[in-house]
Amino acid sequence: MMTPILKSIASGPVKQPLLERTIGDCFDEIVERYSDRPGLIVRHQNVRWSYRQFHNEVNAFAAGLLKLGIHKGDRVGIWGPNSNEWAVTQFATAKIGAIMVCINPAYRLQELEYALTKAGCCALVTAASFKTSEYLRMLQTLAPELDECEPGKLTCGKLPKLKTIIRMGEDAAPGMYNFSSVGKLAETHEFEMLESLKRELSPDDAINIQFTSGTTGSPKGATLSHRNILNNGKIVCDTMLFTEKDKLCIPVPLYHCFGMVMGNLGCLTHGAAAVYPNDSFDPLKTLQAVAEEQCTALYGVPTMFIAELDHPRFEEFDLSSLRTGIMAGAPCPENIMRKVIENMHMRDILIAYGQTELSPVNCMTAVDDPVEKRVGTVGKPGPHLEVKLVDKDNKVVVIGNKGEICTRGYSVMKGYWDDEDRTAESIDAEGWLHSGDLGVMDKEGYISIVGRLKDMIIRGGENIYPREVEEFLYTHPAIQEVQVFGVPDDKFGEQVCAWIRLKEGKLPTEEEIREFCRERIAFFKIPCYIKFVDAFPMTVTGKIQKFKMRVLMLEELKIKTGVSR
Repeated sequence: MMTPILKSIASGPVKQPLLERTIGDCFDEIVERYSDRPGLIVRHQNVRWSYRQFHNEVNAFAAGLLKLGIHKGDRVGIWGPNSNEWAVTQFATAKIGAIMVCINPAYRLQELEYALTKAGCCALVTAASFKTSEYLRMLQTLAPELDECEPGKLTCGKLPKLKTIIRMGEDAAPGMYNFSSVGKLAETHEFEMLESLKRELSPDDAINIQFTSGTTGSPKGATLSHRNILNNGKIVCDTMLFTEKDKLCIPVPLYHCFGMVMGNLGCLTHGAAAVYPNDSFDPLKTLQAVAEEQCTALYGVPTMFIAELDHPRFEEFDLSSLRTGIMAGAPCPENIMRKVIENMHMRDILIAYGQTELSPVNCMTAVDDPVEKRVGTVGKPGPHLEVKLVDKDNKVVVIGNKGEICTRGYSVMKGYWDDEDRTAESIDAEGWLHSGDLGVMDKEGYISIVGRLKDMIIRGGENIYPREVEEFLYTHPAIQEVQVFGVPDDKFGEQVCAWIRLKEGKLPTEEEIREFCRERIAFFKIPCYIKFVDAFPMTVTGKIQKFKMRVLMLEELKIKTGVSR
C-alpha cells in the first residue's frame, strides 16, 4: 500500500468559540468585571486610567462625536503618534459604528490627501505635529478654507467630504475643535443615542480601514470588521496566556494592527493594562517603562529588540517581570531571539506572522513550543483559520516544498475599500486570501517563511531566496543585521546584493565577507555587491523597505535597463 502524499494544508483549533459581539459591547463587559484595574498607562502624557476612567473618557468622546453629526458608517481619520487620544478615538468610533481610518504618522501632503479622499473621511482627529511633520500646516495647505470657517463646517475644494477636524492639544487652531472640548459638547440625548446604538451595530460591520504600504501603486485600504479585529486581538493574547494581571508594553505604532489590534484589543479582551512608553519607539524609554511599570509582556519588531539589547544602559534595568511578548513584522534572526529569551527574561516570547488583510495574525508559535520552532518557524495556523501553500497554478504543494501562503477564515478582511478589482486579485472565489509570501510547511503544520514571490532573485536560471542568504550571513561574527535583494545584471539577469550593518568595533572587508561564504553556500548565492550601512530604510512599523534599497543601489551602481556596465 502506497504512503499517501502529505499536502501543505493545515487548520487551527476550533474548540474555543469566536466572540460574536462588537468592540463596544466587549468594552462594556470588561469594565463591569475589571473596573478598578489599570486599563491605560501613557507615560509620556502622565495618564494612568483605570478601566472605569478609560471607559468614561471613551463614552464622553463617542457622545461628542454623535453631537457633531458623525454616525454609523461615517469615516473618521486618525493621524498622529501613540497617545491617549488615539486610544480614545479607536474605542469611541467603534462605540458609534463609525469607521476609523488609520493614517500613517509619516504621511506627507500627497499621501494624506489620497487617504482622506479614498476613504471619504468626513472627520479627522489629528495631532498638531510629530517629529518633522507639521500636521496643522499641511492641513491648512490642503484646506485653506479652515482660516475662515467655523469648526465642523469646513467646505473644502480638495477634500469635499471633510467637514470636521479635531485637533489634539489645548492650543486653538482656526476651523478646528479641540479634542478635550468634544466630550463636553454631548448632552443627555447623545448619551441615550449611544446606549440605543448597541442594538443597531453588528459584529460584521466594517469598523477600521488600514492603508497597506505596497511597493508599487497607490495604497490599498484594507477594511476590517469588529469580528475580524476583536477576535484576532483576543486570540493573540490567549496564546500568550494573558489574564487581567498582565501589563503589556506597546512601543509599536497604534496606527498599525500590531499596536491597535494585538496591543489595544488584546489587552481589552483580557482586562489587561496597555502601557505606552512614548509617542514613538525609543529603546531607552521602552526599557524604563518595562522596569518601572513591571510589565509582563513586550511587543516589537526585530530591529526594536536589537536596539534595546544594544542600548548602553541595558544592564541598568530590571526586566525580570517580563514573561512573554511577540516579535513580528519581519524575519527574526535566531541569535536575537535567543538573546531576548535569555537577557530579557522573555522565556515565553512568541513569533507571530500575518498581514494587515488578515487582521493581522494567521500563524503563531505557542509558549510550550521548543525554542527551535520559535526561532525557525512562524508557528501553526491560529484558531478558526485554514492555511495552505500553493504553486503558481494554485495547486497545494507537497509538504517540504515552497508555496505561496494562503489563508481562509474569520480574520480575512472584508475587502479593499472602494476597490473591487484589487480585492478580487487578493481574495479568490473560495475565500482564500493570497499573501504573496513564500513558505514551507512541515509535517506538524509549522510554517517557515522563505521570502516574497516578488523578492525572489533569479540569477542565471537559479532561484535564490533572500531569507536563506540572510540567515546564513547572520552566522558571521561581525554582522549585526543584513538585508539581501536582487539588482539587474546584463549577463545573469540578476545579481545578489547584501546591505550589512556591522557590530560595533568590527570592520571586515567586502572580500572577507565573500571568503566567509565560499565553501559554505553555493557560489551563485554569494553576494556580488556588498554595502556596509549604519541603518536600513524602513516604515514607521519597522518593516524593511527593500524596494527603496534597490532603488538606491541602482543609482549607486548606475545600472540602467538595457545598458551594459
